[in-house]
Amino acid sequence: MSKAIDSNRPLPWLSATVLIMDTLLHTPHWGIRLRYNRLMMSEFQLIEHYFRREPRAAGPVRLGVGDDCALLKVPEGETLAISTDMLVEGRHFFAGADPFALGHKTLAVNLSDLAAMGARPLGFTLALSLPAADADWLRAFSTGLLGLADTHQIELIGGDTTRGPLNLCVTAFGSVPEGEALRRKGACPGDEIWVSGSLGDAKLALSMLLGDIALEADLLTVAAKRLHTPTPRTALGIALRGIASAAIDISDGLSGDLGHMLAQSGAGAIVNADALPLGQALSRRALREKREFAASGGDDYELCFCAPAQMHSAVLEAGRRSQTTVTCIGRISAEPGLQWLDDTGQALTLFCRSFDHFAS
Repeated sequence: MSKAIDSNRPLPWLSATVLIMDTLLHTPHWGIRLRYNRLMMSEFQLIEHYFRREPRAAGPVRLGVGDDCALLKVPEGETLAISTDMLVEGRHFFAGADPFALGHKTLAVNLSDLAAMGARPLGFTLALSLPAADADWLRAFSTGLLGLADTHQIELIGGDTTRGPLNLCVTAFGSVPEGEALRRKGACPGDEIWVSGSLGDAKLALSMLLGDIALEADLLTVAAKRLHTPTPRTALGIALRGIASAAIDISDGLSGDLGHMLAQSGAGAIVNADALPLGQALSRRALREKREFAASGGDDYELCFCAPAQMHSAVLEAGRRSQTTVTCIGRISAEPGLQWLDDTGQALTLFCRSFDHFAS
């Protein structure tokens, strides 16, 4: 969206063009079906109508959509945090996915990365490849995307659009006080291991949609919400500054993402599989499924983090202040590897294969 649009030049034809297009698309008695791109909306009109908004006066964005670059002011004494994620049709989401939910998730997965670093979001860019400029799709997608942006009081500051297979790429920018960023490296033996929210419902929904399991309609509704519209834990990440020793967001599954943190910290972990906080739908499934889906399910976008045992009360207070449930699930050990136990302390063998784009 970093295309040059002269914000001082009036666009008298835009509102009329959009009105005509919307009328044609939503008037049944025409008896024909018109493709949005056939009505000659240009790339620049698309950006102007669906994605351009004036930056908040008191925010960090000095210049947003409409120039060759955006201008972003980082608060004094803070470091810029940057995250990029790509969602590809057929790989990350099904063809025909609800565009409102897709807009929400496209931004949410990036905000989750900022949360894992303890960063406060500042703004984001969107690179968007579309097979066609469909009015209904764009309206719903931008509403979901910008709705979540409004929740976190951030702006879309630029990007790019092109025609091609459906591909969504966001780069999110945040800031964190120097020396206070949470990292994957830093977990120490004796630290407690925590997770936010609940686990496993997103995998439950995906497994149902792939035809791997059967799921009652009411449970699918609950689980699908977790899959399609995750909640980034930005407030918790900020509250954990100075408390957590290490953190990571759970995007590919707890076992795999915790494994990344252990590898970078040079440590191991002992985790109680029966202490994992289960999603509302998963909690009604069989025991083995509860354990394995919670331990290995992707798309949760919760935080997994460690903190010294003496910070136990501080972690609970951070959860309270951020209005986020936090659960202690185990501890860091000096011996490498991830060991699973049940509630009685007996060792468990779980099939935990986290998502990998090239191995899956």
